[in-house]
Amino acid sequence: MAVRYDCSMASGRADGLHAAALAVGRGELVVLPTDTVYGIGADAFDRDAVERLLEAKGRGRAMPSPVLVASADALHQLVTDFSEQGWALVEAFWPGGLTLVARHQPSLTWDLGETHGTVAVRMPSDPVALELLTATGPMAVSSANLTGHPSPQDCDAAQGMLGDSVAVYLDGGPTEAAVASSIVDLTGPVPVLKRAGAISADRLRKVVPDLLVP
Repeated sequence: MAVRYDCSMASGRADGLHAAALAVGRGELVVLPTDTVYGIGADAFDRDAVERLLEAKGRGRAMPSPVLVASADALHQLVTDFSEQGWALVEAFWPGGLTLVARHQPSLTWDLGETHGTVAVRMPSDPVALELLTATGPMAVSSANLTGHPSPQDCDAAQGMLGDSVAVYLDGGPTEAAVASSIVDLTGPVPVLKRAGAISADRLRKVVPDLLVP
């Protein structure tokens, strides 16, 4: 049976974060607020938990889960060949609504789906999300919706779709944005905007003028 915590209250937030961190450690799924939309998350290094995350969404391995981190420093352990342009984007837009795709460290044994050696990483600005990520380490987090349905901006919508497939729901109130993060791919010779979202191409190009917008 899923348990939901009201994170607008100090006691509920503390209890919820503790319960969510324990759930992640047990390989269970949690729903958490971010600065874009609500996400469903699992331990990024627990293959079975990530598989359950994809199953809960009705999502195949061809659409792997992104990873959320609590700080930019985590990139040093997760990715390789990270460009100067990537660091410039991190400095300008993290924490915030920008996901960066890079080559992951070959030593990592995670299984996020069919990533072809890459990982999509983001540092959200929501304080509840950041506290949980600080406690758990990197989490595989995807939007907390059934595939093909709108991404939820509140906990009610997420719980209505995902139900008891999730162990803990952290209710942080409505999210700041109605759109998902923008995605920039850094694995090629020039940065490529793969998804327009919370941060416009114009804002991104002020930092990386050669950004390719297909």
